[in-house]
Amino acid sequence: MSESIETRLAALTTEEKADLVAGEAIWTTKSFPVAGIPAIGVTDGPNGARGGGLLGTGTATACIPAGAVLGATWDPELVERLGGLLGDEARAKGCRVLLAPTINLHRNPLGGRNFECYSEDPILSGLVAASFIRGVQSRGVATTPKHFAANDSEFERNTIDSQVDERTLRELYLVPFEYAVAEGGTWGVMSAYNRLNGIFCSENEWLLTQVLRDEWGFDGFVVSDWFAARSTAGSARAGLSLEMPGPGQWYNRGPIGEALAAGEMDEGHLDRIAGDVLRMLERTGALDGDEDCQPGQERELDRPEDRALVRQAAAAGTVLVANNGVLPLNPAMAGSLAVIGPNARKAQIMGGGSATVQGYRNVSLMEALGDEYGHLDVRYAQGCDIERSLVALSAPMLKGKLRLEYFNGHDWAGPVVHTKESASAEMVFFGEPGPGVNPEEFSVRASGVLVAEATGEHTLGLVQLGRCRILLDGETVLDATEGDYDQGDDFFGMGSELISAEVQLTAGRETPIVIEYSNRDSFMLCGVRVGLKSQVDRDLIAEAEAAAAAADVAVVVVGTNADWETEGRDRDSFDLPGDQPELIRRVAAANPNTVVVVNTGGACNLDWADQVAGVLVAGFGGQEMGHAVADVLFGQADPGGRMAMTVPARYEHNPAYLNYPGENGVVRYGEGLYIGHRWFDARAIEPAVPFGHGLSYATFEWSAPRVTGGGDAEMADPVIVEVDVVNNSDRAGSDVVQVYVEPPPSLLHRPVRELKGFAKVHLAPGERTTARIVLTRRAFAYYDPGDQTPQGLDSMSPIPAGESHKRTEPGWYVDPGSYTIWTARSSANLVHPAKVQLDELTI
Repeated sequence: MSESIETRLAALTTEEKADLVAGEAIWTTKSFPVAGIPAIGVTDGPNGARGGGLLGTGTATACIPAGAVLGATWDPELVERLGGLLGDEARAKGCRVLLAPTINLHRNPLGGRNFECYSEDPILSGLVAASFIRGVQSRGVATTPKHFAANDSEFERNTIDSQVDERTLRELYLVPFEYAVAEGGTWGVMSAYNRLNGIFCSENEWLLTQVLRDEWGFDGFVVSDWFAARSTAGSARAGLSLEMPGPGQWYNRGPIGEALAAGEMDEGHLDRIAGDVLRMLERTGALDGDEDCQPGQERELDRPEDRALVRQAAAAGTVLVANNGVLPLNPAMAGSLAVIGPNARKAQIMGGGSATVQGYRNVSLMEALGDEYGHLDVRYAQGCDIERSLVALSAPMLKGKLRLEYFNGHDWAGPVVHTKESASAEMVFFGEPGPGVNPEEFSVRASGVLVAEATGEHTLGLVQLGRCRILLDGETVLDATEGDYDQGDDFFGMGSELISAEVQLTAGRETPIVIEYSNRDSFMLCGVRVGLKSQVDRDLIAEAEAAAAAADVAVVVVGTNADWETEGRDRDSFDLPGDQPELIRRVAAANPNTVVVVNTGGACNLDWADQVAGVLVAGFGGQEMGHAVADVLFGQADPGGRMAMTVPARYEHNPAYLNYPGENGVVRYGEGLYIGHRWFDARAIEPAVPFGHGLSYATFEWSAPRVTGGGDAEMADPVIVEVDVVNNSDRAGSDVVQVYVEPPPSLLHRPVRELKGFAKVHLAPGERTTARIVLTRRAFAYYDPGDQTPQGLDSMSPIPAGESHKRTEPGWYVDPGSYTIWTARSSANLVHPAKVQLDELTI
């Protein structure tokens, strides 16, 4: 502990230290002006610094690609630059802590937050996470890699007991966090909601002290996930530094004082966690009197260079899965283009839940084509619906933006105390709605213009946490300000059931709409979502077929939305929602030049892929996604992505199938070490798309690898793998040299081979470079928890024990033998082998 921290700590009373380790409000910590300790702001999240809003509300900010797209870039340098962008945005939102990155693993394709997480692979996740952290913290903003640990699905996420054996934890689920500490130097970590082997993560001493601090050398702060703290003394002893949000339920002078008096914890435990909070304040510059980053002082940046970077990243994470030569399209083509699909005109740029931000922009493919390829005859067809539940009203049915006027009181009366605009008819409030607005009692009037696309009956609906009514043309058409309504599953299960009314609308007619909402009868979280759905009978697939048949090329943009992929709920199905698989097949039959763009956050069923001319996996690509997809389609950018997860041919092939999602409050990680590509290799199952796969428009030639190191060298002496790469095409492009290690027969079972390093190269036509991958001894090691059979138990058996080949000391071990190092283009496309001989080593 530094001298300045010790001095400030000594100046605080026990009661003040107890208050310091609990938040003040939803997004702020406590201040102690006499001691020179200010309050600071914290903000979500992994793809954008939202500030004081929630679920996409609040000040507009940069929306970078979601985590799964960042993982698919395989480009730590690029991700570090994006981290710097989010560090700047966090400070612009008055915050010194960014609640990111999300680095749990893709254990199952249906995980509701897979889109937030980088990969199924711990090494890829760890290297990307470390670079993200370095970028953010270079701006003086702390990161909190989350959720520590084994928080890999949303099923019963607040209470589920993740039962994971220690070897699997050490070799898979803890590895990204270890990289975050050792390589990223993270200043914070966020503990998870779930239990780990019976103990809540926020009070798990083995996890937060023995592993995180004692073994990895972490000296930062551990913050609870919101409302995830479960105890006072147990959490303090384990090393939970900060309970959020405030005011604390388990931490503050009341409960901590009682725990101290009862002898359940001592002053040393309190000093340790209070010191953690002070160290975070020191590292982020909060103790230096910096006035440029104050809670509640939010501003927009929206810099041109940031837009360009986000666009570059979206293209870099777009994976060209298949291409029969139709791509890239000629930018000068003079023909017609059919753009089809529910996500073609309304791109899904991020997932739902706490990662949601109000991006500066949301550019769909249709918008991008109109901006840059106006000479083309572009024809649009929706193709089908994919709504799971009520989708918030937005463009094109909403013309322009809604104007929101805020009032203190529940009756939309008195002076307007705050105004803002919104591109969506979803208003969610968690804390203060805006400057001068009383969070305990307020109302909002949102005014805009509705434009229907079809003449006939439409369903107008709302889901509310509070009270709302809707007026069209000055007439009240839906009033939910009185009466009782059952709860639905929106807004984390706190929202009402769908409340709806039928209205008649005329295509193209501008209809004034007013949404009046008050927070009466709400608790803590409040808001409303208003949507509109046409009931006019149309054969959407037939319309899409006709558009495709009349075009030179058909581009079908399929995917999900924030209803399907979101925090708080896992996905319902491995298949694309709605009639999208049938839409793809029928469009492909109508036009042989059909390209499918997959706009999902996680893996989905691609059993239609062999029927189309090309497949691009774009993921949730952030605010510039439409431009990035257009860039890739027309060859203005190389599809730089490689799959960060294995896509199974059938859902039943996924490794966690028999253990997912859990039952009776327990989820067993019964597949052990064999998730992702490890499982498919071990079981000799051919996936639909292997891990690491991705095509480029350029072609590359690799030399055989040159390997140095090995033998009885010390742990500090790495094995170096070098590969010469040349771009032998007439196009610029990128390639990823992946390195997999295949072990010799070992004392314990091991995966067939595992990714242990990679290098991404960017080459102009004819350019040559050398990819260099460094493998430490950990790349060849496995964790042996040791045989913990009680001493002397074998002697009680009537059967002679014989010679034992078991270890009794847990640790990382390298078995002696010849290891095969593969350079590869994917886990299933091995290019060149090389051998390295290693002696036995304990790390």
